[in-house]
Amino acid sequence: MNTYKFLKIATIFFAAVSTSCTKLDQSLNSTLTNSQAANALGPNGTQLLLQTAYNDFGNPYSDLGAIFALEEVSADECLVPTRAGDWDDNGRFRKLHQHTFLAEGGDQFNNLNKLNFDATNVLAFNPTKKQSAEARFLRALSLYQLLDLFGQYPFRDPGENLLNAPKVYSGDSATLFIINELTTILPDLDVSSNPVTDIMGKTRATQDAAKFLLMRVYLNRGAFANRSNPIFADDDMQKVISLGNDIINSGRYSYNPSFFNNFDVTNYDSPEGIFAYPNYSGVVTNNSDIRQRWWSPLHYNQIPSGSSQPVAGWNGFSTVADFYNAFGVTTTPTQTIVDSLLDKRIGWRFYPNCTEISGIRPGLLIGQQYDQNGVKYKDRKGNDLVYKPAFSPDLKDIGNDLELTGIRIVKYPPDYTGGPTFPNYGEKKAGNWLMMFRYPDVVLMVAEAKLRAAAADATGALALVNSLRTARGAAPLVSLPLVNTADVYDSKTLLAERGRELYWENVRRTDLVRFGMFLKPWAYKPASDPKYLVYPIPVSALASNPNLKQNNGY
Repeated sequence: MNTYKFLKIATIFFAAVSTSCTKLDQSLNSTLTNSQAANALGPNGTQLLLQTAYNDFGNPYSDLGAIFALEEVSADECLVPTRAGDWDDNGRFRKLHQHTFLAEGGDQFNNLNKLNFDATNVLAFNPTKKQSAEARFLRALSLYQLLDLFGQYPFRDPGENLLNAPKVYSGDSATLFIINELTTILPDLDVSSNPVTDIMGKTRATQDAAKFLLMRVYLNRGAFANRSNPIFADDDMQKVISLGNDIINSGRYSYNPSFFNNFDVTNYDSPEGIFAYPNYSGVVTNNSDIRQRWWSPLHYNQIPSGSSQPVAGWNGFSTVADFYNAFGVTTTPTQTIVDSLLDKRIGWRFYPNCTEISGIRPGLLIGQQYDQNGVKYKDRKGNDLVYKPAFSPDLKDIGNDLELTGIRIVKYPPDYTGGPTFPNYGEKKAGNWLMMFRYPDVVLMVAEAKLRAAAADATGALALVNSLRTARGAAPLVSLPLVNTADVYDSKTLLAERGRELYWENVRRTDLVRFGMFLKPWAYKPASDPKYLVYPIPVSALASNPNLKQNNGY
């Protein structure tokens, strides 16, 4: 980490001196002050450093092999079977889902620390109050995710001697530091605006984004302190309720009438968006590779109409029949080319600028798949492309069905803005914004806090959840237990509702830990060892920072 920091500062200064008109009269072995360095970077230098930190979280959160894998593949709603020689990756994805990994998450530990230290770097270059607050928000986001995944995080104050190893926070002191940071910067952040009329507002740290992250921290504080047996303090739950009500009562947010519009190429104006990473169709620089959100699950032959250089699916990421059943659907999956009347979040409906080009009906893709003309897709062996729920018990699919197993999920409808004859459809960068914080999660967190409060408000929690279900075209629930500890997929629980709304949004593992379900047996996973409640610290990080300690069991 120290080596990385020296290299980064050297790179910034070299670029500044090479491209700026500012003259620096420095002799050999002299030292640049922060003020001189800021001047070398030019009048917008500090803002450029801040933008570097913003850019850091795009790909780690959009790439399905990155934080998504740690949060979703390790959980109950996503798995990636080995399909003959495809998707084996030395068993990485199978080990993640079955909780048998011994070394996992090293790249993401480093990616999150890059965001951590790039955000801290901003604070050393005379930022304005607003720039400082935004940088500290981004740092708090990285620290929260590090604490969640790895149980500890390194931290360095701006201007600290780089020869010294960063200090390390863990336990409740780590949580309290993040809470204090977010609480301190809140007044210096921009007041949030309507996400429909001010689309760029959701791409920057705002007061609502900070309140949202605070809600997550307070809600998970008991789990961070004791993942095996979380205890939820009433004061923390009241903070979640208060912060959530501030957002709910602001009138800035509402449910999107079209669920998948929250994720398509026009999702920049979603009324549910609180914080998002912007992507722009055809633009390469700083675009997160959001295309993986549909490439990874779709079959190789699901090619859009008229594409002369098609890049279709990679035939990997899937979900299980039990998750489909958690929607409360009691019939055999019968997805057809006729629009469904089921819960909108299942999908199975014609989707403009998508279905007429590729046949894809976003959501849970089950059964026979059809192209844009209603013709059956085939697999590479000529079999009907029928997505089947069942896998082999060891997740090593072989034989005639190896390309067909697994219900697929397309939550981000593909970006076909180039039109059906766009020659490089598969290679161009997509314009779907990466949704990080959404309004429905606020509602669900408030409902959960009401149920966990010392004086539980079951009626209030049920009303909040049923308002969401009504917006999604789902029948109201008559009661709302937090969880069924004997069945993670019980469709009548709040945990199941969080799954239905937030599936494949990088939160499921965190939810399962908080609800006490992560170690339980569920689809294609036996009961697992408590060491898997956190990921191991990578060996490279331990070697560079003696203050880091390996997590128990690794």
